[in-house]
Amino acid sequence: MQVAVIGANGGIGRRLLPRLHDVGHDPIGVVRDEEQFDSIREREGTPRLGDLEGTFASALKDVDAVVFTAGSGGSTGWDKTLMVDLWGARRVVDSCEEQDIDRYVMISARGAADPDTGYEPLRPYLVAKRCADDYLQQSDLAATILRPTTLTDEEGSGRISSAFAPAGGGPDVSRADVAAAVVACLDDDATIGHTIELYGGDTPVEEAVHPPS
Repeated sequence: MQVAVIGANGGIGRRLLPRLHDVGHDPIGVVRDEEQFDSIREREGTPRLGDLEGTFASALKDVDAVVFTAGSGGSTGWDKTLMVDLWGARRVVDSCEEQDIDRYVMISARGAADPDTGYEPLRPYLVAKRCADDYLQQSDLAATILRPTTLTDEEGSGRISSAFAPAGGGPDVSRADVAAAVVACLDDDATIGHTIELYGGDTPVEEAVHPPS
């Protein structure tokens, strides 16, 4: 299926595009600058322009699923967190509903379940993620929400641990393994309707994201 990746030039998005291609999906890399097009093509994606603070709906034309892995980044202020991580995510949900795009995978963050208990400087970010998650859950989309813990740039091991209810924490997880978890969720309809925390671990990714019976 055609999968639009919002935030395709980010740390998870860059690792996700080739994984989608390798398993037979058609990845669409949505970026806000044409200068990033070559990077998307190098990772087996088809580039499209879309700006979460501007116009992006056309970037979702004829796609079957959307992965939201965009983020304002740590070097910006809380204003950008609101506009990208919260408002941008909500606008993408609205656009999916308007265009009859059913499948949606959200990359959120561990701690979004209860921002009040999070690391104090990050609480505004966790609030933004929680509000975006809530909006998605209240929509009619077939959604999976992934909440990874602290991310690393280590090579993926293909093994993680997971929690289907808020957990107290766990080992850091690589961006590559989070990308693998996205692919596994897209290929496993049993993950629809679930919010899954992701940590480093020893369980194969496909098993870790499959809901317990």
